[in-house]
Amino acid sequence: MKKYEVMYILRSNLDAEAIKAEVEAAKNIFTNNGSNVLEVKEWGFRELAYEIEHNKKGYYVWMLVEATKEAVNEFNRLAGYSEQIIRHIVVVDGE
Repeated sequence: MKKYEVMYILRSNLDAEAIKAEVEAAKNIFTNNGSNVLEVKEWGFRELAYEIEHNKKGYYVWMLVEATKEAVNEFNRLAGYSEQIIRHIVVVDGE
């Protein structure tokens, strides 16, 4: 399995409970597909460089995962459908 860096931005109108649920859901996508979540950092609310779907701020979450290609594909698929995730990216860790 390769290591990947995962970054996603949640809508600015979510409360603390909804944010926690979304972070857990993202972690579960990887763990349910046979992968390991090594680290999670919640960067909190930050200004966006430009407005995305009427949001001027977003809640940033970064994760380091050791994952299969199938788990990465599943995360990309589900993040694309999510109403709460306004942007996401997954890149191979450079270490």
